[in-house]
Amino acid sequence: MTLGKRAFFLIFPVVLTGYLLAALSVYIAQSHSMLALERARLSQQLDHIAALFRNEVNQSRSFLYSLLEGNAVRLFVSETDEAYRNNALGLRLQQSIRSLSDNPEKFISFAILNPDLTPGYYFENSDDPFAAIGQAQFALARRLAGGSQLRDWTYLHDGQARPLIVYSEFIDPVTFNRPLPSAKNSALLVQVAVEPTQFLGMQRKLQKEYQTAIAFTTTPQQPVSGDLSASVRLAPSMFATLSVPPSHNAGQMGRLKLLLSLGALAMSLVSVGLMIILIRRFITNPISALDQQVTAVMSGENDGITETGAAGEIGRLTGNIKQLHDQSQRALRLVQHASWTDTLTGISNRGHFNMRAADVVRKVTAEGGHCSLLFIDIDNFKFVNDKYGHEVGDELLKMLALRIESAASEIIRCRSLPQVIFARLSGDEFAVLVQSPSGDGTIREMCTVILALFSDGFEVLGKHYPITASIGVAVCPTDATNLAELISNADAAMYQAKTNGKNRSSRFSRALQDKRDRIRHVQEELRLVNPDEEFHLVYMPIVDTRGKVTGCEALLRWVSPTLGNVTPDEFVPIAESTGQFTKIDWWVINRAMSDHQRLKALFGPETVLAINISSAELHSKSISEYFSDCLDRHGLDARTIEIELTETYAVKLGDQSRRSIEALRDRGFRISIDDFGAGYTSVQQIVEYTADTIKLDRMLVKNLANEESLPALKAMIALCHAQHMSVIGEGIDSYEKLALLTVAGCDHFQGYLISKPLALPDLSIWALKQAAEIAGRDEDRVFPSSGRRRAGSSSLL
Repeated sequence: MTLGKRAFFLIFPVVLTGYLLAALSVYIAQSHSMLALERARLSQQLDHIAALFRNEVNQSRSFLYSLLEGNAVRLFVSETDEAYRNNALGLRLQQSIRSLSDNPEKFISFAILNPDLTPGYYFENSDDPFAAIGQAQFALARRLAGGSQLRDWTYLHDGQARPLIVYSEFIDPVTFNRPLPSAKNSALLVQVAVEPTQFLGMQRKLQKEYQTAIAFTTTPQQPVSGDLSASVRLAPSMFATLSVPPSHNAGQMGRLKLLLSLGALAMSLVSVGLMIILIRRFITNPISALDQQVTAVMSGENDGITETGAAGEIGRLTGNIKQLHDQSQRALRLVQHASWTDTLTGISNRGHFNMRAADVVRKVTAEGGHCSLLFIDIDNFKFVNDKYGHEVGDELLKMLALRIESAASEIIRCRSLPQVIFARLSGDEFAVLVQSPSGDGTIREMCTVILALFSDGFEVLGKHYPITASIGVAVCPTDATNLAELISNADAAMYQAKTNGKNRSSRFSRALQDKRDRIRHVQEELRLVNPDEEFHLVYMPIVDTRGKVTGCEALLRWVSPTLGNVTPDEFVPIAESTGQFTKIDWWVINRAMSDHQRLKALFGPETVLAINISSAELHSKSISEYFSDCLDRHGLDARTIEIELTETYAVKLGDQSRRSIEALRDRGFRISIDDFGAGYTSVQQIVEYTADTIKLDRMLVKNLANEESLPALKAMIALCHAQHMSVIGEGIDSYEKLALLTVAGCDHFQGYLISKPLALPDLSIWALKQAAEIAGRDEDRVFPSSGRRRAGSSSLL
């Protein structure tokens, strides 16, 4: 037997016994430590869940106070006009609630209960359009109404409905302060219900981890000695207790036994081997060398670990650590590449672009130079994606990314410029950041080349798709000094390119900035506008072939003390897009009907009043009710009121809009289609229109009011007559148009040749002149509304 074998048989039992005893000691100590550690961890997690719960309670309280401190609730409660309150102010209150929520997906409800506990208002952030306040909240409200408390919070978790933290408070409907106890019966009860998502998520996590449910009690439960359990106070009379079953710890103890046993055996073998081998040559030196390499890698002095070539465990240990380090580096590079790359196209994503582009912008701003951002949006991509499927859309995006990157790189290579930063920001939006001197033509060439890629369309999976692109360009530091502003300005320039007809590029300019500022100013002024002080109506007469006034169209004018005269073409789209037009429309309807008696006094009792309304109003049935209320209030005949809709909107009426129009027609109101011919008019549409009057668009009149187009004009008007519709020609500004439309059979006329829009006092003067002209006019002459008659106009009639 060799000395090595003898040493092995002598040393191994001793070493093994020592390690087993050590392992037993460690097990005894560790089992107690693990139990204490697990108990501390459990207690810490329950403290965490309690903190989350209290945070949710504080958020519900803050949410309620924020709403009460704002104007939305006060305006809603104090508004006496129920329709206006439920529509405009209700919408505003919903916007206030959504703006206060930091998570648009989180369930939040807000309720206002009248003193008799009937719901005065209820809104919840959910997908249920018919949501109503739950029975549990009603029960809570009844309990609070019968008690003496003026404020309260409660956690509702009966298991049948979603768990909610409900914060309730009584408020005086006049002062909006907390009422006196004696006035509680006349106070409003406001409730905010919040689903504690973070608390519930933590609760589910703990219950899944420990395979047991958390118990909610009114008193704390004392843990049994040796058991793993913990209790935490959620509120003065609410405790959460979690008791872990013994089987949970048994598995951990078993793994600890196995781990210590295997560790004792392994350490015994290693120790015996180390004692047999020459300590200095095979242990000390290799370990020292390995330690130095690992320390150098951790400190950043070296990039990798070099194998020493030593034999035995130390050599393998060195190789394993080197392999582990190399694998970690490769994994880190793969993670970085995955997090910075768009999975579809393989180019940079928004996060990687923001990081790299921000560095370039900071460098350009600090050191001088220029960089330009090309914001590219694919026109009509959504149509292709929806109609032909996502497979075609994905292939199209990959092809676009490849061609745009290739074209941009070729330009950069030829001009010897720094490499561009090319990324897909989202959907069909791409960005190219170019570093080039100002005015060297690089950006112009790149826009031209990229747009040329779309000249012949794209062939994907055997089919041709004629898509185009719109490009917005912004330059740093001329247009912006930070990345967020640069992207915003390039995006605005891209939308300008779309507005100008698509398939083109547009450079950000001060005019675009001024336009955005103007829109913001108009939005702010519309939010604060007092219609009675700043709005007024003008009326544009409508006459028949004899020159007699048969109706007047009410047109809105706005004179802002801050902005001056603001045209309807400017503020109407802004008001509709921001949901502020209900108040304006209703003011116009009421004011126009109040003026109708004066119009009938000027032009006769059968004078028709034409009122334009926003297309968005037809989505709500309240518009028909408001028209009827105003009609009754002012004592008018519905047959003398004509409601004008645009032709482009009439073509795409929804179910609710059609029901609103039918309700108005049933009440007796007349319906008129305005701007007829401005959209894609077809014979089928004329047949399907349910209208009393067709108003020919001024551009249609301009294009057809000539001798060559007279047959087409006659046919169109004859078709309208066949559908029992009268026809009004708009934009009459010359005697030629008047004569040709009269020959074509047009019933009524409107335009600057007759009269421009006039306020009521000016309209009265015009009416006197018009009456005098009609009285002195020969029966066979064409009427002129103002100015001198043009010789020969009567011959056209």
